[in-house]
Amino acid sequence: MNSVDRILLVEDDPRLAEMLTEYLGQAGFRVTHAPTGRAAMEHIAAADIDAVILDLMLPDMDGLDVCRQLRATSDVPVLMLTARGDAIDRIVGLEIGADDYLPKPFEPRELLARLRAILRRRVDPRHVDARPAAGNDGVLRFGRLEIDPAAHATRLDGQPCELTAYQFDLLLVLARHAGRVLSRDALMDLLKGEPLEAFDRSIDVHMSRIRAAVEDDPKKPRRIITVRGAGYLFAKVQD
Repeated sequence: MNSVDRILLVEDDPRLAEMLTEYLGQAGFRVTHAPTGRAAMEHIAAADIDAVILDLMLPDMDGLDVCRQLRATSDVPVLMLTARGDAIDRIVGLEIGADDYLPKPFEPRELLARLRAILRRRVDPRHVDARPAAGNDGVLRFGRLEIDPAAHATRLDGQPCELTAYQFDLLLVLARHAGRVLSRDALMDLLKGEPLEAFDRSIDVHMSRIRAAVEDDPKKPRRIITVRGAGYLFAKVQD
């Protein structure tokens, strides 16, 4: 992590914003505070930033709309803050491009850890400089790998890959967010209907089995990459 990473804090609570600005400043970040969504968008358009901490409940616009507008022009990491209890807000936020979320109230140390994690997720451009080709049939194609959501099927070099329903769903979530690192929490939120606690305990086993099915060399994966301390990345450029 660069010691002068520039953070945009979008938070309408002045006391919380002051506390976080001081705390993150002591941790080596340069923090700019925007109290509204409009102020945040103006700052994003005018200045370079390295990450955004974004409260979903803003006085002038929904934080999800800020995230959506931001994602239309930038891949800057976004950490959402939410006091809302409904998981749907977290799911929508992750689906439109947020990198992680933190429910309020939270410990400042956890926010710092998650912020550092999303900054570590900035990856080599060779993994993010292309978009997956999806034909009119809806099949996602990544070089020699094809993922067919309608048929619930995966093929490598035209040959079927043996995956369980859980493993296919996990692979599909990763593929639909290709080029972005997804933490375990993010994966579990995006896998809406799964028994989350049981799935979390076995997620690494599932990932190993997916790699065995779709990688040329599972010990040296090129499609599903582990980003230490952050999560899993599905590479956009694979072959």
